[in-house]
Amino acid sequence: MTWLHDFVLGAPGTTPAVVWGYWVAAVLTLAVYSFLYKDNPLYRFAESVFVGVGAAYWLALLYHNTLVPKLFVPLFPPEGEPMLWYRIFPGILAVFMLLRFFPKLSWLSRWSLGFIVGMYAGVNTTGFAQGDFVAQLHATMTTPLTEGGGLSIALNVAAILGVIATLVYFFFSKEHRGALGGIARVGICFLMVAFGASFGYTVMGRVSLLIGRMTFLLRDWLHLMH
Repeated sequence: MTWLHDFVLGAPGTTPAVVWGYWVAAVLTLAVYSFLYKDNPLYRFAESVFVGVGAAYWLALLYHNTLVPKLFVPLFPPEGEPMLWYRIFPGILAVFMLLRFFPKLSWLSRWSLGFIVGMYAGVNTTGFAQGDFVAQLHATMTTPLTEGGGLSIALNVAAILGVIATLVYFFFSKEHRGALGGIARVGICFLMVAFGASFGYTVMGRVSLLIGRMTFLLRDWLHLMH
């Protein structure tokens, strides 16, 4: 009876709101897992709830964290503070994006899209170059080949050779034949190792999510674990 009481009403000290939250989360979790059997209305309902709640959450977050502090407050500042009139231009671009719903004015949204794509490409190109490309080159060229034990030196040499072989694979100005082709194949091996490690890391992350949901169902909802 104690287990049934905890299952229906929650553990002692648990508020009704928390109990209802557990039940809603458990039902939606099981609804999503029902897709493992086949597509069904219960899964589609849970999917729609997830998409709707996620869209509403991000809309509210963007409104309070972006629009209000970066657009509305600078344009309509409190008394005694200057108005940042130039903030009107991002607001105009945002309005242009909404004009995609009106066919006759939808062409104005291309200005906003062009600005977003251009700025995103420019910012991320320099960020990637300094954060990944230059850092990788610096680490490769400054890797000590004489410090540490034999295993450390071997790993450093393998890393340098792997970088060179991978770069050779992406060198398309000459056909990959002979020695160049052999080095390119070594580069492919390093790429496959990197992709495999990345995929394994992703799978581990998804398995961790599965363990978390199963722990929630068995411990917090069913009270079969302590």
